[in-house]
Amino acid sequence: MAPALPATPLPMMTAALPGIGGRLRATDDDFAVEEVPAYVPTGEGDHLWVWIEKRGLTTPVAATIVARAAGVPARDVGWAGMKDRHAVTRQWLSLPPPARPETVDGLDRDGVKVLAFSRHRHKLRTGHLAGNRFVLIVRDVGDELVAVTRATAILAALTTPAGAPNWYGEQRFGRGGDNAAAGLEVIRRGGRGSGPPRQRRFLVSALQSYLFNRWLAARIDDGLLTTALVGDVLQKRATGGQFVSTEPDVDGPRLVAGELTATGPMFGAAMRSPPDGTAAHLREATLLAEVELDAAAFRAVAALAPGTRRAATIVLGAPAASVAGPGAVRIELTLPSGAYATAVARELMKLPEATATDEATGDASGADAGDVDDEPGA
Repeated sequence: MAPALPATPLPMMTAALPGIGGRLRATDDDFAVEEVPAYVPTGEGDHLWVWIEKRGLTTPVAATIVARAAGVPARDVGWAGMKDRHAVTRQWLSLPPPARPETVDGLDRDGVKVLAFSRHRHKLRTGHLAGNRFVLIVRDVGDELVAVTRATAILAALTTPAGAPNWYGEQRFGRGGDNAAAGLEVIRRGGRGSGPPRQRRFLVSALQSYLFNRWLAARIDDGLLTTALVGDVLQKRATGGQFVSTEPDVDGPRLVAGELTATGPMFGAAMRSPPDGTAAHLREATLLAEVELDAAAFRAVAALAPGTRRAATIVLGAPAASVAGPGAVRIELTLPSGAYATAVARELMKLPEATATDEATGDASGADAGDVDDEPGA
């Protein structure tokens, strides 16, 4: 097993505000995730879409149960994002022809319940997702009224036009913190070893995530989260369009206003890089040099992890805190696709991240490679 890479301390954006402590996910019912689809089925087409609720299952396992009931191959089931195993989650699945509504109508078995179904013209693809709605119950917070007041203040501090940091959670790197190091070894071996492609893809994705976190932590530590640098690949919040900053004095105020966000590297052969020699490029090249890699090293794993850019900040949608019972607080919010509720939970609870939650994004979660498949941004 490859030795773990050095841990990346993640700056706390609300360090001056007291946390609520407590315990998250005492039961699966304390963690609810509902998919916000990018679009809904039209009611016509060859593919049967099913709206499911699952408990204690990964998305692939739930998809297999539904596929068997419909009499279609599980490998042909589509979904927009993986959902947490240790939670109550709702999401769309698409079933290929010749799936028929009557085979899944009323299905309720082995932790999967079909709530609705409709037809659509095409298969649901990974990434066809607007975001996820979360309802989190934090227990053992002591005085629940004090905790709600504290949580409300933290959520308000994180809900700025510029947005909150778009961290990957520590659980992304495995219980022993060694997934990223194993991904580094896969790249050094030219993409070979470490099991089947699905396993290697996850490990390389963990390394990409680790490097992104280091990039983001350095930006924050240097006071550059909302400062544009020459060469930065910036993203328009409204449309997702990207461009390279050549006028940081003009782009900086747009970052502060939330019109734009900087993007960080998810290294890979297809990733858009800052122009050579620019300040933004030098920061990313230095980051790779710290793990004795360069951009060319990712060409060997292009099929596993082509690379992309990831938004540096996220906007919290409709955050709210309320009393959920004696010593318990309910946290509600919506996050964009690929964003980690962990990034919010760690700020609220002010606990070591691994003890706050083992949840990842609502889209692709779990502490080990066997728990996930399609990771956003990988």
